[in-house]
Amino acid sequence: MLNLDAETFRELVIEALAGIPPNLADQISNVAIVITDRHPREPELLGLYEGIPLTERGDHYSGVMPDRITLFRLPILQSCETVMEVVDEVRITVLHEVAHHFGIDDDQLTEWGWG
Repeated sequence: MLNLDAETFRELVIEALAGIPPNLADQISNVAIVITDRHPREPELLGLYEGIPLTERGDHYSGVMPDRITLFRLPILQSCETVMEVVDEVRITVLHEVAHHFGIDDDQLTEWGWG
């Protein structure tokens, strides 16, 4: 497994988020991005979106806790052999979870090659 410290990993996540086109980034609403080492019950999971996708929010949506996108650092590092692979995997995982925020499901993402 690559030895990439938490701060460097965090910077890669920030870069991946900054790479989202502005017209899409401006629509991301009420989302917290969290980085942790590993999911407690699914240790191989790379990322997780929890919340109410934009496509399901209606007039009743107000005063709720932020959605949460969690990136799991250690499984991402374990799935990569080089730093460039980590950069790519972080970008893919960030975009995958943000897509869920936009209401895009795993089947659609897989169909598009982002599964």
